[in-house]
Amino acid sequence: MRALIACIAAGALTSVHLPPPLLDQILELGELRVVTRNAPTTYYMGADVPTGPEFDLAKGFADELGVSLVMQPRSAVADLIPAVSSGQAHLAAAGLSITEERLQQVLFSQPYQQVEQHLVYRRGNGKPDTLADIEDAEVVVMAGSSHAETLEALSAEWPTLSYREDPDTESAELLEAVANGDIPYTVADSTDFSINRQFHPELRIALDLDVANSIAWAFPAHGGRTLVDRANQYLQKIRRNGELTRILDRYYGHNDDFDYVGTRAFIRHYESRLPRYRDMFEEAADRTGLDWTLLAAIGYQESHWRRSAVSPTGVRGIMMLTRATADYVGIKDREDPAQSIAGGAAFFERLKERIGDGVPEPDRTWMALAAYNVGYFHLKDARKIVEMQKGDPDRWVDVRDALPLLAQRRWYQRVEHGYARGWEPVTYVENIRNYRAILNWLERQNDVPEGPLPPEETLPTPTEVVARR
Repeated sequence: MRALIACIAAGALTSVHLPPPLLDQILELGELRVVTRNAPTTYYMGADVPTGPEFDLAKGFADELGVSLVMQPRSAVADLIPAVSSGQAHLAAAGLSITEERLQQVLFSQPYQQVEQHLVYRRGNGKPDTLADIEDAEVVVMAGSSHAETLEALSAEWPTLSYREDPDTESAELLEAVANGDIPYTVADSTDFSINRQFHPELRIALDLDVANSIAWAFPAHGGRTLVDRANQYLQKIRRNGELTRILDRYYGHNDDFDYVGTRAFIRHYESRLPRYRDMFEEAADRTGLDWTLLAAIGYQESHWRRSAVSPTGVRGIMMLTRATADYVGIKDREDPAQSIAGGAAFFERLKERIGDGVPEPDRTWMALAAYNVGYFHLKDARKIVEMQKGDPDRWVDVRDALPLLAQRRWYQRVEHGYARGWEPVTYVENIRNYRAILNWLERQNDVPEGPLPPEETLPTPTEVVARR
C-alpha cells in the first residue's frame, strides 16, 4: 500500500509542468523585453533612432541572443522593479544601483559601471560642508530611487535631515529645478550630474554621499539564473573586447572638462550669433548628409561663430580654413560665411571618407574631427602608435590616448610625419562633443511645449520601440 501511494505521489510530481527557464522563454518568444527610463543616461530617442547607453548595451545583448529588442520606457524609477518582479519585462536596464532593498526583490547582474551619489546645490547659494548645514532645507529626490535609500540611511546619523520623494520627476528635472532655484538640493548620480551640468552650469557638488555605487541590470527573482548568467557572460565579453569602454565613452567621454564661463558664453552666442548662420549650417548639412548641429559645433569651436576670425597662423573665417584647404574644396572667399561653412562641411566629409567606413560610428566622426584639427596624416600616425601598442586603431578611445604621444620624442620619431601637438585634437574633439550636446539640448527646449512631457508622450509606445535583428 505504501509503495502504491509512493508511486501515485511520484506520478503526480512528474505531471507538474514547471515553466521553462526565462532564457528559454525569450529564445522561444524571439524578443528581449527591457524596461527602462527615458533619460540621457539610459534611453532616449535620437534624431531618428533610439539611443542611450542602456539601449546600446541591451541591443548588444539582444543581438548576442539572436532576438529582437523591445524597450519599454516607464515614467518613474519606482515602476521599474515591480515591472520586472511581475513579469512585465525580462530585465530592467535603467542605470539602477544595487541596493539592499532591491536585492530582496530581484536578482542583479554583475556591475558594469560605478557611480557616485552627489548632493547638488546651486552656485551662489553657499556650499554646505556637512549635512548639518542643510537641516533647515529640504532635499528632493526621485521616489523609489537609490538616492532615497541613501538619505534614509543617513537620517539615522543626521536626524534633522529633511528629504522628500517626488513620484513625478526624473533626475534631469530635479537638477534643472536646483539650477533654477526652485528647490535647494537634490541627489544625483555622477553620470546624471556630468551630463546635466553642461546645460545648467550653475550646478555644483556640495557633498559626496556615496562612492563606488554599483550599476547593474535587474532580473526577476523567480526566473532562475540562466538569463542572469548569460547576461554576465555578455558583460564580461564586452568588458574584455573594449566595447563597454567604447559605449560609456560615447555618452560620458566628453564631460570630464567643464568650463563654466565658456558654457555660459556658448548659451549667449546661441541666441545672439547662431541665428545669422543657422540656415547656412543647415544647407551645408543637406548637401553633405552631415548633422547641422555637428557642423555648428565645429564652427563654434573654430571661431565662436565670428565671420572675420583670424588666427596667428593665417587660418580664417567661421570654419577657420587654411588657404590650401579652401583651394582643395573650391572656396574663394574664406571670410564669406556661406562659403566658409560650405567649405568646412565639404572638407570634414572628405576626411570621413579618407578614414573609411570600416571605422564604426561614432568613432569615425571623432577621428575626423581630430583630423580636422591636427591633420589627417598625424591622425594616421596616432593610429599607427595604437597598433604598436596592440590596441585597436578603429576605436576612438585608443586613438585618443595615443594622440598626445605625438608630442613625445620616443614616439614621434617612430612614425612618418613626426611631432604634433597631439593633446590639442583630444581637447578639440571633447569641446565639440560638449557644444553639440548643449546645442541639441537647447534645440529640444525650444521645440517642446512649455513644461516637461512624460516619457510616454516623447517616445514611441513600448511596442513601437522594437530593434529588429
